[in-house]
This record gives sequence, C-alpha cells and structure tokens, in this order.
Amino acid sequence: MTVVTIIEYLAVIAAAIYGMLLASRTGMDFVGSFAVAFLAAFGGGTLRDLFLNRDELFWIVNPHYPITVFVICIIGAFTIDHLPRIKPLLLLPDSLGMAFFTVVGTVIALEAQDSWFIAALMGAITGTFGGVLADVVCNEVPSLFTPAPLCATCSFTGAWVYIIGDYFRMEQVSLMIASAAVVVVFRLLAVRFNWRFPPLRSA
Repeated sequence: MTVVTIIEYLAVIAAAIYGMLLASRTGMDFVGSFAVAFLAAFGGGTLRDLFLNRDELFWIVNPHYPITVFVICIIGAFTIDHLPRIKPLLLLPDSLGMAFFTVVGTVIALEAQDSWFIAALMGAITGTFGGVLADVVCNEVPSLFTPAPLCATCSFTGAWVYIIGDYFRMEQVSLMIASAAVVVVFRLLAVRFNWRFPPLRSA
C-alpha cells in the first residue's frame, strides 16, 4: 500500500464521517445517511477521474472504500443519538477530508503529467466537490458558492504548496503532510475569523 493510497483512505473516512453527520443533522434515515456519506467521500474524486480520463474510478478499484463508508454509517446509526450537537462536529472531518483529498488529487494530476494549474484545479475539485454534492442533497447552499468562510481557496492553496515543493524535489511524505496541514489550518482560521471574499455585487 502506497503513501498516496493511505492518505486517500484517510480522506474517504473523514469525508464519510462528515457526510454521515450532515445527513443525520437533517433527519435522514440510514439509507439517506449512506447516500450523503457516499457522495461526500467519492464525489470529488469521481469528477477528477472523469476529467483525467482514468481507466476506472478510484472507489471501484478499491472496493473496500465503499464498504468502509457503509460501516461508518452503521456505526453512526447507533451512536448519533448520543451526540448533544452535530453542527460543531462538522468542521473537523470536513477540513481533514478536504485536505487529504486535495493532496491525492494534486499528486494524481501531476503523475498524469498535467500542467501545474490543472493539477491545482484537480486538487481543489477532489478536495471540495464531494462536500458540495453532499450539501446539495441535504438542501443546503454549498459554502463554495456563497460569500462564506474560504473553502476552495484553502484547498487550492494547499495544492500549490505540494506543487512547488514537488518542483524543488522535497521529500514526498513530508510534503504531503505539509500540504494537508496548510489546508486544514487555513480552513480552520478562515472559519474562526470569518475570512471570505466579498460578493461581486449586492443581491
């Protein structure tokens, strides 16, 4: 198992937890919870694989990924009632999933010999669009599309950290950790201090 695969698996776990919590917060049952967790965990990576014309989707090549999401939702079904509040718990798994998926998406795009900008875009898409799809299904406006605390910008920045470090031939594992850490810290600070872009015009 490669380092990239390990990070991808951690990303799937974190994103699935986020999706499960988000679905539970809106009152969905087990089936709804699994559907939202599935979208959160695999939505961004699926778009990346389609855009890069990869032979098979990453979660089909790794069949234990959807099984893991299914198990997380089963555990959530028995434990979610013991949580006093769900909303404060959403930020951490969302940030971790976004960070890990950003790193994986960037690495895969670079390995496909795409340009730096495309690699950064693929990192941001992989890191954020699973959450976008989960929000849409839960009837929430994705923060990616509103003047909300920075989200895709955090992912995009972390992707560039990896790209620049890779250019200077930094050690890959350390670089992956640094890139993911930038995404997480940037995202947490953006939420904490409400960093956001202004709207292009008033509604």
